[in-house]
Amino acid sequence: MASENNETRSDPTPRKIALVTGITGQDGSYLTEFLLKKGYEVHGLIRRSSNFNTQRINHIYIDPHNVDKALMKLHYADLSDASSLRRWIDVIKPDEVYNLAAQSHVAVSFEIPDYTADVVATGALRLLEAVRSHIVDSGRTVKYYQAGSSEMFGATPPPQSETTPFHPRSPYAASKVAAHWYTVNYREAYGLFACNGILFNHESPRRGENFVTRKITRALGRIKVGLQRKLFLGNLQASRDWGFAGDYVEAMWMMLQQEKADDYVVATEESHTVEEFLEVSFGYLGLEWKDHVEIDKRYFRPSEVDNLKGDASKAKEVLGWKPKVGFEKLVKMMVDEDYELAKREKVLVDAGYMDAQQQP
Repeated sequence: MASENNETRSDPTPRKIALVTGITGQDGSYLTEFLLKKGYEVHGLIRRSSNFNTQRINHIYIDPHNVDKALMKLHYADLSDASSLRRWIDVIKPDEVYNLAAQSHVAVSFEIPDYTADVVATGALRLLEAVRSHIVDSGRTVKYYQAGSSEMFGATPPPQSETTPFHPRSPYAASKVAAHWYTVNYREAYGLFACNGILFNHESPRRGENFVTRKITRALGRIKVGLQRKLFLGNLQASRDWGFAGDYVEAMWMMLQQEKADDYVVATEESHTVEEFLEVSFGYLGLEWKDHVEIDKRYFRPSEVDNLKGDASKAKEVLGWKPKVGFEKLVKMMVDEDYELAKREKVLVDAGYMDAQQQP
């Protein structure tokens, strides 16, 4: 896969260069795959960590010493460090910047609100200013994509479109609203080609294990092979518009290919409850979810978001985008992957190489 994505091209047309923050996340990995297939050179900004966190992009990583084929390159930087952002933009000279980095867990944002605001809101402002000042000094054209979130709508009733008022219900959502308006302001004040993608929930087998969809499918696989008995969840009536992350990254790219910068909602226009997700996933493996799921009040948010359902009419009409993966296909895709993962884990447990991590 890596060699296919990173083949050298015989034509003399210079490659487009993309800079991606949050490249090690779910969306960053799918976007990088997509851009490499489009012939881009992709640069990703990553935070220094004592633990490697590049699992989602290891399959497309090529050692930079292999100059002709290493078209994905990683650099240390942080959205909390403005100097690193400006330095890498000056060095890389990107044609497109995709700001996907965030402290993106809603529940965690209640625990670390200051950090969430610094990275999600002010971090976006730092990156916008770095792009603006680079354009002023270099005279180059750079297009900017800001990753928005359906959480920004919060308590506003569905369906939600680009003109729906925001009513954020968490520090994460409030921070995303700030980042959204910073992006609009830089577009209006400085003429920056800057787009907001208001993406509704998008999942995949690469979703973090502490997000409810992946938490369910990960536990389901372990329950099926006998490594776990119980799954503890919060509000089962919360309703979300769930799509496939691999579909949604294409919409990000499409926004930056338009003649005019604008903001777009990206969604499936279908809403399903957490309980429905349980029914489809557990039913797929022939299990009854009620035999294994228990409600734990600690997983309820201080202020709940009841129902998110997007109106993606504008994205369909202007971009020509529409989702390819439906709800049931998405759920089964995630279950298949986590069932296989659980079976491999079971082999190691049975052989005594690891324990079952004290799951209930």
